[in-house]
Order: sequence, then C-alpha cells, then structure tokens
Amino acid sequence: MIISELAAPPAEPARRLPDWLKRPLPVGNENFFTNNLIHELGLETVCESARCPNRPECWSRRTATFMVMGNLCTRPCGFCSVPRGTPEALETDEPARVAEAAHRLGLKHVVITSVTRDDLSDGGAEHFYQCVLAVRARTSARIEVLTPDFLGDTAAIDRVIEAQPEVFNHNTETVPRFYKKVRGRAEYQRSLDLLARVKAKAPHIVTKSGLMLGLGETREELLDVFGDLRSAGCDVLTLGQYLSPTLKHIPVARYLPPEEFDQLAVLARSLGFREVASGPFVRSSYHADEMV
Repeated sequence: MIISELAAPPAEPARRLPDWLKRPLPVGNENFFTNNLIHELGLETVCESARCPNRPECWSRRTATFMVMGNLCTRPCGFCSVPRGTPEALETDEPARVAEAAHRLGLKHVVITSVTRDDLSDGGAEHFYQCVLAVRARTSARIEVLTPDFLGDTAAIDRVIEAQPEVFNHNTETVPRFYKKVRGRAEYQRSLDLLARVKAKAPHIVTKSGLMLGLGETREELLDVFGDLRSAGCDVLTLGQYLSPTLKHIPVARYLPPEEFDQLAVLARSLGFREVASGPFVRSSYHADEMV
C-alpha cells in the first residue's frame, strides 16, 4: 500500500453530523438495569461523564466503564466534558462498590478509569491498586485500567503494575502539535514513557492507547504517533472520531468517513500492533472485551 495514496483531504470546519454518525437506539430493558445499578451503588461512569455516544448500546449489553475517584478533574483538557474543580476526599469503600457492580453485571472484562487527581501525592495509584484487587476478589473477570499519567511518577505507575491488571491503557489522545490546546498540562513524551515503563516492568501486561481523530491532524502526524507508540511497546491501538461535547469545547475540524478509519487501521497493523480498533464510534473501552 502506498501511503501517499491515502493522504487525508484538507481539514474543513465540521457542521452537520454525517449519516454514518447517526445510530438507532437499542431496544429492551437492559439499559435500565445497568443505569439503576450504577446509581444504586453510587458509582460514576465515563459513559455518562464524558457523554459517550455508545452509552445506550453498552448499557444495553450490561457493560459500563467505571470512573473512580469522583467526578471532578484537576486538569482543564479542551476536549473533555468531565467537570473541572477541586475533588473531594477518596471514598474508601469505592473499590468494593465497583467490585459489586462488576459482579452483578456479570462482567467478564472490567474497565476502570478515573478523573485526573493531581491533588493526590500518588495521583490515585493506590486507589487503582485497591480497585483491581477488590474486583479480582469478587469476580473472575479480566481487568483493564485506563489511567492518567500520574505526572510521570514512576512509583505511582509501578504501584498500579503491582496490581497486575491484564491490560494497562493510557491514552495519547492526539498528535503532539495539539497537546497544549487539547490536553492542557499533559505531555506527549510523558505518556510514551508511561507505556514504555509498563511494558519494560511487566511484558506480559497488554499495553494499550487511543487517539481521537478529526481535530485537524495530518496523516503524517498520525503515522509518527503510531510509530512512537510501537517504539514504546504499545500492543493495542484504538482510533475514534472526536465529537465536541458542547459548543464551549474544541470544535470538530473534520468528520472522517468509515473507509478512512479502515485505511488507518491497515497502516497501524502494518507497524506491528497486535490489535487495532478503528472507526467513528470506537472509544478506548468500547467493546474492550473483544480486543483482548
């Protein structure tokens, strides 16, 4: 395949939602079961907080991505709808509640993510550790953590590794050129270093990362990121369409058609990723159980 033949068209301001981003609502009562259980146990999910377009489908499958450590984030990322503010103290019984939800949902693959907690000395690493252990004690599910960068604190990263999740996910989100605008205080190299450390310390753990597309990145920039991720030992890659949560967030520059996502998946696989999920509705934890 000749890369130059797949050059992306110039970015144009996105206006109307294209047809391929319109989906029918699922039928049945499982959506309500998941919703009621999440709220009964007082849990947060990234499905709700990040306004994920896949929530109706996933909740109808009795699956959800648990977001621990509250619903207030300490970082002002330009793409995310999770509220910013001063978080409250950690809830020590939250790991047990996450485990109970995973058990009652019958999950075979549990994804645990969090807000970014730069206010905590370890960035919340110990809380991740306790959540993994609690879920493992209550279920036989595989466990995937989707963590912040812990400000590059290697001791914090190592603490999460000690919990031995089957998958360690940390999103790169976008190309380096957009980091300041899109990711605020995050650093591109710091994210690569985190993934590299996980793979070096625990080669058996599947490492995973994801990017949002449609912010104005070029094909060449994406290929550079793919290469950097592979050099860092990243095993699994997800590519999805960025959708602006509100008019106050970064606008969409372009809606990529499904065939372009397919082309990018071919290019990524040619670099050696074990698995690539690429499509308009793909998100980090969307059908995560099928990727491993």
